[in-house]
Amino acid sequence: MSQLVTVVLAAGKGTRMKSALPKVLHPVGGKPMVRHVLDAAREAGAEKQVVVVGFGAESVEKTIGPQAEFVVQAEQLGTGHAVMQAREQLQAIEGTVMVLCGDTPLLTGTLLSKLYQAHKNAGAAATVLTAIVPDPGGYGRVIRNGQGQVTKIVEHKDASQEERKVDEVNTGIYCFEKEPLLNALARLTCDNVQREYYLTDVIGILNSGGNKVRAVSADDHRETLGINSRIQLAEAEKILRRRKLEDLMNDGVTIMDPDSTFIDAEVKVGPDTVIYPFTWLEGGTSVGGDCEIGPNTRIQNTVIGNGAVIHFTYAHDCEIGNNVTLGPYVHLRPGTKLAAGVKVGNFVEVKNSQVGQNSKIPHLSYIGDTDMGSQVNIGSGTITVNYDGKRKYRTTIEDGAFIGCNANLVAPVTIGRGSYVAAGSTITKDVPADSLGVARARQSVIDGWAEKHRNK
Repeated sequence: MSQLVTVVLAAGKGTRMKSALPKVLHPVGGKPMVRHVLDAAREAGAEKQVVVVGFGAESVEKTIGPQAEFVVQAEQLGTGHAVMQAREQLQAIEGTVMVLCGDTPLLTGTLLSKLYQAHKNAGAAATVLTAIVPDPGGYGRVIRNGQGQVTKIVEHKDASQEERKVDEVNTGIYCFEKEPLLNALARLTCDNVQREYYLTDVIGILNSGGNKVRAVSADDHRETLGINSRIQLAEAEKILRRRKLEDLMNDGVTIMDPDSTFIDAEVKVGPDTVIYPFTWLEGGTSVGGDCEIGPNTRIQNTVIGNGAVIHFTYAHDCEIGNNVTLGPYVHLRPGTKLAAGVKVGNFVEVKNSQVGQNSKIPHLSYIGDTDMGSQVNIGSGTITVNYDGKRKYRTTIEDGAFIGCNANLVAPVTIGRGSYVAAGSTITKDVPADSLGVARARQSVIDGWAEKHRNK
């Protein structure tokens, strides 16, 4: 049974990146660029993916995980040599081999599907994905004969002056039928300026053997851009993020200023949500419908329900329920779960805590390691004192409790259902339900003290 298998070239260091991180692991739109490539191939129907690793192999394998098989190119001797490392895996399949570059994060499943279908429809031994670029300098040129057939691909350094005038370039992306590819790989040599085994030479070998070679041109050359420098990384980031914003706007999301809004590729946003300027939505974040997010808000790996209003907030690894109001100047730390209708106001930090429905933490409080019920009111300046220098303990505040201003709740402690804590109290013992907890010194007033003090 015919199948589509990809070989993703991801062994290079990326010297121009000037980084200890393997080039293909640099993030674009919130995920490593090689993952964009693998995801696009999967959308195009790839049933098996083989990744050729080299520099930083262990990190690349760990990042990609079980969604691919791996082969090692211990010495980087060119693209042809890289594909040779996958020969054993390719022997076991019947069908088409799509060769991809791990540093092309702007690829889409639609483009790769177009390439694959054109290859199958033509009955070709090889199909090259090409692009017309404004400045072809540095790219391998696609050379055609009078009938439009691809006769060869020549690298820029090996091209003649006449060949360098061609503006149709090789993107480094191909479809091959397995047997012609393996036969051609066996005939590759490194007789060139770079002393490398070029995969592009496979095209000439197939042509000389009478095999059919076709080419498909990308409608937008930017989808095929490879990343070789931090400048190109930033350009790809901008393109990918704009693509994401346009998809969201087409799905009913209002983005007030796309130029100052940054949303990762895998973020989900519901319709009729309004996103204000200087908002970052990152990682696995999911936002419901009818929300207001921003301005000056950063949300990471957080699930947000419908109808939330979030201004001037930093939240990461949290769950935020329906109709929650946050801000301004709120910090939600990992493990925080806010139920529906919760209000968290200005200068509040919540960490590893559950807050029940319609509870309020209006301002100037720290709530850490706390289990809070519904309809609780937290007064200004309240602190749950959760750490004794060695261990962290939890505070429990039951439904309907009222905590007065400037209170310290020293964990482990429980404030019972419907109870009150007087302002200025430091509570170290449990407060039973429907009680008043007071823990402060009795006030004394000394008449005339101030006047005597001033006259000393």
